[in-house]
Formats: sequence, C-alpha cells, structure tokens
Amino acid sequence: MAQPPKACVHTENLGAGKAIAVLTSGGDAQGMNAAVRAVVRVGIYTGAKVYFVHEGYQGLVDGGDNIKEATWESVSMMLQLGGTVIGSARCQDFRTREGRLKAARNLVKRGITNLCVIGGDGSLTGADTFRAEWSSLLAELLKTGGITAEEAKKSSYLNIVGMVGSIDNDFCGTDMTIGTDSALHRIMEIVDAITTTAQSHQRTFVLEVMGRHCGYLALITSLACGADWVFIPESPPEDDWEDHLCRRLTETRLGGSRLNIIIVAEGAIDKQGKPITSDDIKNLVVKRLGYDTRVTILGHVQRGGTPSAFDRILGSRMGVEAVMALLEATPETPACVVSLSGNQAVRLPLMECVQVTKDVTTAMNEKRFDDALKLRGRSFQNNWNVYKLLAHIRPPSTKSGYTLAVLNVGAPAAGMNAAVRSTVRIGLIHGHRMLAVHDGFEGLAFGKVEEISWERVGGWTGLGGSKLGTKRTLPKKYFEEISANISSFGIHGLIIIGGFEAFTGSLEMMEGRAKFEELCIPLCVIPATVSNNVPGSDFSIGADTALNTITTTCDRIKQSAAGTKRRVFIIETMGGYCGYLATLAGLAGGADAAYIYEEHFNIRDLQINVEHLTEKMKTTVKRGLVLRNERCNENYTTDFIYNLYSEEGKGIFDCRKNVLGHMQQGGTPTPFDRNFGTKMGAKAVAWITGKIKECSRHGRIFANTADSACLLGMRKRSLVFQPVTELKEQTDFEHRIPKEQWWLKLRPILKILAKYNIELDTSEKAHLEHVRQKRISLESNI
Repeated sequence: MAQPPKACVHTENLGAGKAIAVLTSGGDAQGMNAAVRAVVRVGIYTGAKVYFVHEGYQGLVDGGDNIKEATWESVSMMLQLGGTVIGSARCQDFRTREGRLKAARNLVKRGITNLCVIGGDGSLTGADTFRAEWSSLLAELLKTGGITAEEAKKSSYLNIVGMVGSIDNDFCGTDMTIGTDSALHRIMEIVDAITTTAQSHQRTFVLEVMGRHCGYLALITSLACGADWVFIPESPPEDDWEDHLCRRLTETRLGGSRLNIIIVAEGAIDKQGKPITSDDIKNLVVKRLGYDTRVTILGHVQRGGTPSAFDRILGSRMGVEAVMALLEATPETPACVVSLSGNQAVRLPLMECVQVTKDVTTAMNEKRFDDALKLRGRSFQNNWNVYKLLAHIRPPSTKSGYTLAVLNVGAPAAGMNAAVRSTVRIGLIHGHRMLAVHDGFEGLAFGKVEEISWERVGGWTGLGGSKLGTKRTLPKKYFEEISANISSFGIHGLIIIGGFEAFTGSLEMMEGRAKFEELCIPLCVIPATVSNNVPGSDFSIGADTALNTITTTCDRIKQSAAGTKRRVFIIETMGGYCGYLATLAGLAGGADAAYIYEEHFNIRDLQINVEHLTEKMKTTVKRGLVLRNERCNENYTTDFIYNLYSEEGKGIFDCRKNVLGHMQQGGTPTPFDRNFGTKMGAKAVAWITGKIKECSRHGRIFANTADSACLLGMRKRSLVFQPVTELKEQTDFEHRIPKEQWWLKLRPILKILAKYNIELDTSEKAHLEHVRQKRISLESNI
C-alpha cells in the first residue's frame, strides 16, 4: 500500500519559495471545501506556502486576518461539509480599481503570486481582469509608496487558475461544475418524497428548480425521475404548448398513472421570451383538466447539505490540477480554468470559456435557441434529445416487425431499472415488440419471457435493485433451451444489462453461434455492476450509488472516531478483485489508506501505514480511516489487518472494523446512475435497431460477425460500441477485472492528501485546449 519515498525530483519541490492563495467567490456550492482542501494539501506537499482568503474577493480587498496561512490540519474534517468553510461574499469593492489596488497590495506584501479562484463565471472574469491589470496596479502602488521596488520585482506577475463552483452547471467548457451533482441529489431526494404523496392523492406536482438561465438541473431531474414535461430556457416550448401539455398529462392518466410531475427551470421562457412560471402552469392544469395540482419551489435547499461522492472527487482532482497549473505557469501562460471532460481533467483558457458562456446568453436573448443548445455542448444536447424521445414521442401505430428482449444478468445494481425502462420505451418508439426476460439467462432458457408495455415500466427510474430479477447463471449449459426460446418468441436482438457475467455470457453466446443458428442475432451489453469491473467501460451503472453509500457510512464513522479520539476504523468494501470502490471511496471519504488487489502490498507497507497513523495521533487529528477491498489479499484479511493494527497501536490508538456488505448493492439510485442508465438504454436500442436492419436478409436475421455483439461503454469522453470478442484481450478473466483501469492514476492523489511522501504522477497532465476548436470537432463527430 504505502511505498517508501521515491527520489522526488519533480512535484515535491515544484512549489518551493512560492505562495498560493485560495478563495471561494459568488454563490456557494457543495464540493468547494474538497477543492480548498486539495489546493492546501497539494500546495504544502509541493513546498509552497498556502493562504486562505476568507470571504472571497471582499477578504482580498480588506486583507488583515482575512488572509491567513493554512496548515495541513486546518483543512481536516472539511471534505464532508457543504457550502464553503472559508466563506464567500458578493464584493462590490473589487469591481473598482481602488478595490483591486488594495487587493494587489495585500497579495504583494505576503509574497503571493499565485491565485486559485473557485466560483462562477463572474468570479473568474474578475480574476482575469485583476491579472490583466497587475503590472499597472504594481506601478501605481510603487508610485504611491504602497509597496517597495524589491516587493514589486518579486511579484512581477500574477498567475490565475480557476475552478468552476456552481450548482447551475452553466459554465461552457466543462461537463460538470463543482456542486451540480450534489444539487441533483438534493432535488431527487425531494422528487422521490413528493412522488409518494402525489400517488396517494392522484395529484399533479409542479416543481421549480434553480439554475438561473441554464436548464441543466431541470433537464437531468426530468430524465432521472421520468417527468411528464420539463421547461428549460434553452429550448422554449412551441406556441401551442398548453394544448400539448394537457394532452400529454391526460394520456399519462389514461395509461394508469396516478400522478404527473412537471419540472420547471427558474429561468423558463416561451418563444417570445416571456417567463413561464410555476403558477402559470398550475393555473393552466387546474383550469383545463381540473387536476388537484400543487407547486413546490425547491429554493436554497438545493445548495445545502453534504457534497456527493462525485463532487468530493471532482473537487479533489480539480484542486490537484489547479496547483499543478499554477506552479507550471509562466508570465505568457493565459489564465486557465481546470475542468472535467468525460473522466479526463482538462485545462481551458479562462476567457474563451467565459466568452462561450456569454454567447449562450446572447443567443437566448436574440431568440437563437438552436444555437444556445449547441453552445451548451454535446452532453447537454444528448440529454435533451433523449428527454424529447421519452417524453414527447409516442409509439408509432405501424410496427417494425422486429422483437427485442431485455434481461438483467449478475448481481443487482441501482440504475438497472432505469436502463430497462429506457430500453423498453425507446424500443417501442422504434416500433419494436419488447420482451422482458426474468432471472437472466436462466429465465431465457426456462421461458420466463413476457411482452412488456410502455405503462408497465412507469416509475422504474427511481427503484433500486432489479425488477426483472437477475442471476449469475451463464448461458453455455442452456444453449439448446435458449435457442429454442429465441426461435419460439421470435427474438431478433438481445440487450443484456449486467456485470462481468453479462460480458462473459455474451462471449459464450458468440461461441454458441457456430453450433446454434438461432444465436446469430445482434446483442448489446450495458455494464451494470457496483464493482465497476467490466472491460470496455470506465463506468458501470450502479457504481456511483454504491460509492455514495460507502462515503456516507465513512462520514458517520469518522464522526464517531472524532468524538472518541485516538481511534482507527478499518472498513471492508465490495468489488471482488476490483479496487475501484475502495480507492474512490478513500478519496471521497478522506481515508488514510485503501488496500486493493491491483496495487500489491506487503507487511512492510502495513508497518509504514501503522507508523503513519502513530504520527497522526500526535497531531490534532486523532483518528484514522482505512479501507480494504474484500479480495485485495487472501492472507492479509480484514481480521488480520484489524489484529495487526490493534497490536501495533496499543497505547496509541484502538481499532474498530466494519464490513459494509450488501448494503452497497441496495438503495435508491443516484441521479448519475438514473441518467446514465437512461442514456445507455436509449443508445443501445438505436444501435441494435440499425444492426438488425443491417443483418436482415429476406425477412431473416443472420448476425455472425464480431461487430454484431458489442459492449456499450463510456471511454474517456464518449460512449462507444466495442465488439465483445475484441475486449477479451483487455481482460484478466481469473480476477474478473480489466487489465488497464483509468482510476489507478488517482491513487497517488489519495496518498498525497493523506500526507504520504510519494511522487505525484504527472505523466498524463492536462494540456491547455481551446474551447472553440474542441466544440467544432465535437460537432463534426456528431
């Protein structure tokens, strides 16, 4: 686990003699504290001095005690807190040159030439202005005697790096801003709670969510809860929307639903730019349909609460990247913003991002709504297209003549039901006959197959587990029975949603094609497992929910340890041989160590960890958290590590252990898993429909090529279909894991944030990209 310190030449001395200031500005967002913590700890690790600037730009202008040097321990227990611990304020003084002069003097006097700003587009634009004026500000301060010539020479230029902290996700150039995922968690908790009361009374609920002039929160909420309608500012409804909405709500009720959910973004407008309010919609529904309708405005509850696992990891990764960007910057380097694209950290020119963000507002003001949608980026467009398919297009009266079957294989994972719902409904929209297979391949062999309707999958997005039932049984021993049932039910394509067994099962089905012609049909695998161990995909449906469950448990355990003091908790996580959950939960929970199979460890490493915890108990942070993946080592079991720590820590700390078990597979799916499952189902059906047509000859389907059996996976920045036979080479079948896993590169961050003296891997550091070029290339790919 822990390794002896390497000869650190690069990152460990990168910040020597330098000073970094970190501030949070504008509206608060969950996950800001994770970013602040990472900036402080990685800054100190590189040898730099790091300063907190309290109360945002106001603190920068006022100086004094608002600018304080940070220590390693001062950011302890910060990770799980919402809001921003160092405070934020809207600052009018910084908008004036006089205010910026004061701010510049306060930085120069402390030798600070690196500024990390966490905030929205206004805060980042202010930082860029400050940097552009820096030379003239110094000249004026020198002239008036505010600073000495030597101080001016030492602080001749200012480096700026931004991180976007905003629940609105309205900043162009980044997939997700810090705080967005947590805000979606708050919204979905409320939507789920409202759904139960709405069903009881057969009510229609109109929910208004935040987002200013960006509809991201409203759009993802509507996808994640299967809303009947969503109003977003980027795409106002058609002029006859009132008739369309009432018709849609009536159809839903006639289909057997006992409730309607309508989501409204706070900036929603019609084609003429006139606001559409929650009350307008309520009055319309009551007047036209007579439904019992209630309005709920969620307000600031969306900003509050503890950050989700995703936001903690995002904040931590961005914090590390921000420090590296600052320390590597030269006077010629443009001010940049660090952000996320897919699962890749990227650096983008700050003002290019701000300009594109402003272009969206201009496009909306000029009623160029199609342009506004495009400028929001590919991810936003994809979400909008899937929503329109599921909410506005009804199954056609003419049928395609094709039959698709959907099944779950392996262990249950939260989000499986969202993927099934999307698969069934998009299949029906394509005109297919849709079949549900119960209990995986075994059910397919025993004929547990039934036709499934649009209404049947209503309300499935928010349900955990697997409504179809799932088993680990592989198909090989049932080839004859499966072939007979494929033939008797007239199945033309299979969509298999599941974990490693879904992947190996599809490989067996490919092998069976040589003997059984009925198996020569297209099939698509959608990865769904808490272990995130399916080759061909960086993420699996269900892993995010499990990660949040572990992180929440770690928070509670840390709270207990903080109260009793001098206590170390050892927590065992699931994942088989895959250390994804242990590593990412370690990052999100602020663990001291995470033992995994992929990174072998010995007794000497265990000893280093014990010594590290012994040193920690001498500080003010008298607690420890250690995660262990269930199969990381057959001899160093959870009991062994617990006994070893208990013995070695005698008189210094005591130990407790927790095995989290199957609680990691249960629970309500997170917004990410609901949305991911929905998009994966939609994309899989579109692909398999094309493949069936391609393999159709004289009314018969014959698919015998490698590319007719694919796995749909998230790879870096896009969803891609990969032939399952090609993925064999990338798989360690004995340990049921991919041979290469992207998240292993995050492990040094986990160790550095836990104060281990190791080298940070910067081999894949983010390079500066251009937003406009990136957007043009993405559009040409579409």
